[in-house]
Amino acid sequence: MTTEADLASVAELDERIETETASADASTDLVPIVGANLRRLRTKRGLSLERLSKLSGVSRAMLSQVELAYSAPTINVIWRIAHALEVPFGALLTVKDASPTRVLRAADGKVLTSHDGSFSSRALFPVNAPRRTEFYELCIQPRGLEKAAPHAAGTLENLVVVEGSTLITVGHAAPERLEAGDAILFQADVPHSYENPAGTPARLYLVMHYAQEVGS
Repeated sequence: MTTEADLASVAELDERIETETASADASTDLVPIVGANLRRLRTKRGLSLERLSKLSGVSRAMLSQVELAYSAPTINVIWRIAHALEVPFGALLTVKDASPTRVLRAADGKVLTSHDGSFSSRALFPVNAPRRTEFYELCIQPRGLEKAAPHAAGTLENLVVVEGSTLITVGHAAPERLEAGDAILFQADVPHSYENPAGTPARLYLVMHYAQEVGS
C-alpha cells in the first residue's frame, strides 16, 4: 500500500494532507484531545515525528498538524498511528475527568469517519478514564469497506448488527455474513475488515475488550 511517505513531491504530499483533512468528520473537541495524546505517547516512547512517520505510514507533516490540533485526523490515520505506537485505538481519544457519572448526548457524540466517508465510528462511552472495555456505534454506507489494522495483543471485538448486512473478515479466514440480530466475537489483534455488501446502510454496535488498561 502506498503511504504519504512514498509520495514523490511536496506538492503531492500537500494534496494528500488536504484531502484527508477535508474528509475528516471528527468532533471539534476531539481534535485537541488526539493531538495532546499523540504528543504524550510519542514523547513517552522517545519517537521523533520522522521515526513515527516511517512506522505508521502517515506523513511527518500530517503528524505535526494532528499534534498541533490543526487537522482533524480521519479514522484511518488514527488506526495507523495507534498501531505504530502499539496502543489501543481508544488511547488516542482519552481525556482525564474524575466525574463518576456522565450523560452522553447524541449531539455531542465523538464521531470519526473513514477518508471516503463510507465508514463512521461513534464512541458510546466517556473517553476520559482508565478502562479495558469500550462501546461504539458503527455505520457503514452501501458497498462500503473498512480495513482495520491489528489491535494490541489480546484485544477482543464483539459485534452485533442492528440494521442491514455486514461481512466481517478476520485475518485470512473466509468472510462471515451477518444479518440484523446476528453477533460475532473475534480476536482483533490481526488485520480485519467490515464490509456492507448491500444497497442500504448498515448499523452495528461494537464492544472492544483490551487485555491491558487503556487511558491510564
